[in-house]
Amino acid sequence: MQETHIWLRAETKPHEQRTALSPRCAEQLINAGCKVSIESSSQNIFQQSLYENLPLEIVPKGSWINAPKEAFILGLKELPEDDFPLIHRHIYFAHAYKEQAGWQTLLTRFKKGAGKLYDLEFLLDENNRRVAAFGYWAGFSGAALAVLAWVNQQKDIAPPLENLNSYQNKKALILALQEALSSCLIKPKVLVMGAKGRSGSGAADLAKELALEVLEWDMAETQAGGPFKEIIEQDIFVNCVLVNQDLPPFITTDLLNKSSRKLSVIVDVSCDPYGSYNPLPIYHQCTTFKSPCLRLNQDKVLDLIAIDHLPSLLPKESSEDYGQQLLTHLLTLRDTQQGVWPNALALFEQKIREL
Repeated sequence: MQETHIWLRAETKPHEQRTALSPRCAEQLINAGCKVSIESSSQNIFQQSLYENLPLEIVPKGSWINAPKEAFILGLKELPEDDFPLIHRHIYFAHAYKEQAGWQTLLTRFKKGAGKLYDLEFLLDENNRRVAAFGYWAGFSGAALAVLAWVNQQKDIAPPLENLNSYQNKKALILALQEALSSCLIKPKVLVMGAKGRSGSGAADLAKELALEVLEWDMAETQAGGPFKEIIEQDIFVNCVLVNQDLPPFITTDLLNKSSRKLSVIVDVSCDPYGSYNPLPIYHQCTTFKSPCLRLNQDKVLDLIAIDHLPSLLPKESSEDYGQQLLTHLLTLRDTQQGVWPNALALFEQKIREL
């Protein structure tokens, strides 16, 4: 049987320091008999020397275009825009199956080159749950930004956050948060919705690490249906529930306008303002690391954070965690007729037919 060749391409999306393959995971693949090629990258959170110490191949950035046809091209974010046919088997988040901008152009490139796409978003287990996800660190990072925003609100800093940069690691982030909170006479109270899920558990853990009072809500607490007045009784609300059916909203403008509102920071980790089932119909666009906060009320301050790539705040931990989750399945690539790969390929072929 032919040796599995995994080729990690360098990320090209600005400021994206995460990677689908940490040095530790690369070593595990090599030990399992895989061939690994790593593209040089100045963006990767892991120094190149950590890869160079392993028995693998370091190749120039962007050279995946000329990689052996049998190689699996592994990445996280979208490919650089171009029009040449795609001949390889690619594994990454393509964002092309829900008719996002440019989806037809991308899939046409695969069709012309007879390449294949195994979209990371649709590597699912028997319960239709993603086998690898960044959810925990999305929740952790979202809650961290909420705390920083809340502290700056207490200091009348406006906007409370701007021009965010990633942290070298979790320890550095926690130290920054502890220092920020030390300047406040009180600490914020936090409500996490969807606390038993991946992102919800991350948000709750962040609050606990800072010794904050946190309400952990999940299905039992929300089964009666919203809106929930308890949300405005806390300082920070972190939504980690991805709704895929028609439900009453968790919060409304009328609720936020009540004079009794204590709430001053909302973080929508689920971040789906464009979906038809958005449980927070109080905003209509995502925010960014450059401009993280959307001010919903100026008179009685209320800011909303809705960044759709929160794990980028902690690229080291999120890459290590995601890579370990994905590794189990990368190790089965020697036979793409098993595991998560057949269904992912079938979905790709369905989308190709829909062009």
